[in-house]
Amino acid sequence: MTLTLHHAPDFASTIIRFALEELELPHTLALADIDGGALATPEYRQVNPVGLIPALETDSGPIFETGAILLWLVDQTGRLGPGPKEPDRGAFLSWLFFTSNALHQAALAMFYPHRPAGEANSAAAQEVAQEQITARLGLIETMIATQAPRWLSPDHPGVLGYYIGVLVRWLILLPPAPHGIALADFPHLQAVLAAHEARPAAQRVAVSDRLGPHPFTKPGT
Repeated sequence: MTLTLHHAPDFASTIIRFALEELELPHTLALADIDGGALATPEYRQVNPVGLIPALETDSGPIFETGAILLWLVDQTGRLGPGPKEPDRGAFLSWLFFTSNALHQAALAMFYPHRPAGEANSAAAQEVAQEQITARLGLIETMIATQAPRWLSPDHPGVLGYYIGVLVRWLILLPPAPHGIALADFPHLQAVLAAHEARPAAQRVAVSDRLGPHPFTKPGT
């Protein structure tokens, strides 16, 4: 299997890096000069027509969108999440899509509030996004506490743990209240992320991308 990840440190492609390292899949990094316009070139648009990262080139063709790449990796390897015939597959897919469509999008609205609302309404858009993030992390916290899924657990690494970990990292790094989050408010999720960031694969990525020794639970330290 030949894999090339189009990547910039501490962007969404870092989520894929964590998964690739955890799976110990050999891959090449194609570092994207985002500020230099690399994502707008015709060559890159053939890999990802949306012009964003991540994108993963495979023997079967390129894949883009974070959730799609993670799901492809699970299905290709049979690891880091339940397979198509496992009984908890439906729940896993539900929360993976929830993370991609709800939590990730709310996080982006915190960083780029002018995109959905325009410059004049950026503050209001951030306020709404903050409420959504708190509520959505609360749903994840309750799910972990009541269902203890293997695929989002301190005892088993998974693509969903790495996905949520990077999103939480970004949200913690936001300026203090009224923005940002306190991970201690979500203790079950905190335990999952602490276990994920301590894994050797996660530490390799943290060193390579300069994310610090506690990239999910204490970013910036």
